[in-house]
Amino acid sequence: MTARWRTVAAGMAAVGLVVVPVSMGNGAVAAVSAPVSIPALVSTPVRVLAPASVSVPVFTLPPPVPVPLPASGEFPQLTPALARQLDGVVQKVMAEARVPGVIVSLSAPGKGEYVRAFGEADKVTDEPVQPDMNMRMGSETKTFTVTALLKLVDEGRVGLDDPIGRYVSGVPNGDRITLRQLAGMRSGLFNYSDDRGFFTALVSDPQRPFTPQELLSYSFRHPVEFPPGAKFQYSNTNAILLGLVVEKVSGVALADYIDREVVRPAGMGHTVFPTGAEFPGPHAHGYTRQTASGLTEDATDWNPSWAWAAGAMISEVGDPRTVATGTLLSPATQAERLRTSPSGLPGTGYGLGIFDVQGWIGHNGSLPGYQSLTVYLPGPQATLVVLLNTDVSYEGAEPSTLFGKAVTQVVTPQHVFDLPSQAATAG
Repeated sequence: MTARWRTVAAGMAAVGLVVVPVSMGNGAVAAVSAPVSIPALVSTPVRVLAPASVSVPVFTLPPPVPVPLPASGEFPQLTPALARQLDGVVQKVMAEARVPGVIVSLSAPGKGEYVRAFGEADKVTDEPVQPDMNMRMGSETKTFTVTALLKLVDEGRVGLDDPIGRYVSGVPNGDRITLRQLAGMRSGLFNYSDDRGFFTALVSDPQRPFTPQELLSYSFRHPVEFPPGAKFQYSNTNAILLGLVVEKVSGVALADYIDREVVRPAGMGHTVFPTGAEFPGPHAHGYTRQTASGLTEDATDWNPSWAWAAGAMISEVGDPRTVATGTLLSPATQAERLRTSPSGLPGTGYGLGIFDVQGWIGHNGSLPGYQSLTVYLPGPQATLVVLLNTDVSYEGAEPSTLFGKAVTQVVTPQHVFDLPSQAATAG
């Protein structure tokens, strides 16, 4: 769900929800857009709130008045009163975690839509964050990569239980690790972004391009960590290998295949897979401490090639997303995708490139300067998207998780999104 190389551990990916509407750890939960099965975001949402645009300091807001949920506990109407309550909790997290800027979108059919942007897009010019600004999505990219793979599964061109060695040579345990285990984060392969040499190479020259083969070399110099399928462990290495499978089988560059088979069919006109450091405007500047000096720096123009299939994509909050509903996949393949296995984290499971956190399905994402979260709650068909321009943690917690938890505590107290910090994403 996130692209954090130094503190990855067992992390979950960024709903890599990506896609519609999920990196948890090392790249985990992402936004939902077209890859996995999340129902498309409300096609014609009813805006009952003013556009989100201003950055109001938390202390200027009057204490929010709690808005009770309907007696049935169903998803509430996104009324102006509830919007004010959400404004309060979002800005509280923003102030406590010292997040420069954040964009939050929440919607559900027949319930209205909440869209807000707070804070600064550029700390030098004081330019405010706007709702239409692009942000790097980090590990939400994994949801797109796995969706691309599953499209090939539906076409009968690959099988989920094929060994990775059939497509990529030189992989440790390549004759035993299956594509399913790679997509489900159960391969046992070392996470290349945890390699000290990789970290040094990246922060010493953040603009340098990395090839997929270079990334794999950082992983393969380490022994495998456990037998294939033995347990869950988030690893960006898995997504890089799946990206290579998609390219080999389709005969098309991964960025082009995802654009053709996932992004455009999902109607995501503002979602891109960059091939270099290019960054469509308007976009917010991103701030990180994952630097050679350990000091906060502007990572806006860092080349995301180091994350490639695990976390390079860019999007904005207004793009429709369709990850959790399986719009792009056959019912059988979608069912395979959503069959989650225990992750070892309370209330959290991981399917194929997608998380299930207390009922919210999707992925998060994180890489230097940015974090994202896109999740979908099937019952009310609610979609939550959070984009922010820092990856600096607060008291050991990912900022994207803090926003997700604060918002869901208000609107779905029976389904509170709370991804443990060790599930943070990478990529």
